[in-house]
Amino acid sequence: MYPVVPGHEITGVVIKVGCNAGKFKIGDRVGVGCLAASCLKCEFCADSQENYCDQMQFTYNGIFWDGSITYGGYSNVIVADYRYVVRIPENLPMDSVAPLLCAGITVFSPLKDNGMLGSPGKKMGVVGLGGLGHVAVKFGKAFGHHVTVLSTSPSKETEAKGRLGADDFIVSTNSQQMQAGKRSLDFILDTVSAQHSLGPILELLKVDGTLVTVGAPDQPLELPPFPLIFGKRSVKGSMTGGMRDTQEMMDLCGKHNITCDVEVIAPDTINEAMDRLAKNDVRYRFVIDIAGRISNI
Repeated sequence: MYPVVPGHEITGVVIKVGCNAGKFKIGDRVGVGCLAASCLKCEFCADSQENYCDQMQFTYNGIFWDGSITYGGYSNVIVADYRYVVRIPENLPMDSVAPLLCAGITVFSPLKDNGMLGSPGKKMGVVGLGGLGHVAVKFGKAFGHHVTVLSTSPSKETEAKGRLGADDFIVSTNSQQMQAGKRSLDFILDTVSAQHSLGPILELLKVDGTLVTVGAPDQPLELPPFPLIFGKRSVKGSMTGGMRDTQEMMDLCGKHNITCDVEVIAPDTINEAMDRLAKNDVRYRFVIDIAGRISNI
């Protein structure tokens, strides 16, 4: 739909509160992620899995309650239904916390759903070290797991192990390293958005292991059956997370001081940032300081 105002990882301060939004007050530090609306009646909404509601609407280019088009965060103000707003812990910076509202919950939700929060000591793999992958590494370490990063780029090993705290690093194009890693991981989170084969990655899972894909390549993934059959392995998908999980994630990030690695830009450099984004020239997320005062909130 056109015109469109994008932006779906939004942080700010409440400046006005509706009569039904009593859980918030003026001055609260809050965030809005992917979700703008859902039916609030189906089994998924009842279980706070609004992200799987058939009538779920995105923060921008969706249809709001009154039939109007939803507009995103590339603006000075945004009107949001309080049921799709989360509180931001006071100790977290508003700029580096913003991508948690999509990238963060996208990797947090499958970790929680697959038992990776309350049972430390598992062997966890993260495929890809980008906007999603670097947050997944931080979560994995905070939750007490042994984290292995898989990447096609050998140059990312120093970043993964030295700065983000990963325990191991496998170059996925190195057949010797992949062979050495067979049946070593309990759980793998695949964050890569480029087309790739899941077969060699699945071989890294232990028997009964699980791989969750969240990267959403625009081409079909190659999924050979034998690694699944001979290892009793599972492949799942996951799409962001519901509001309850998003608030839980935000609270845990406050507890563990987890944020995203970002580069803050001004609105007049958006086009330049888009060009750099197309070249994968960002570590790991651009954040637009729309109001020009992030450092003050």
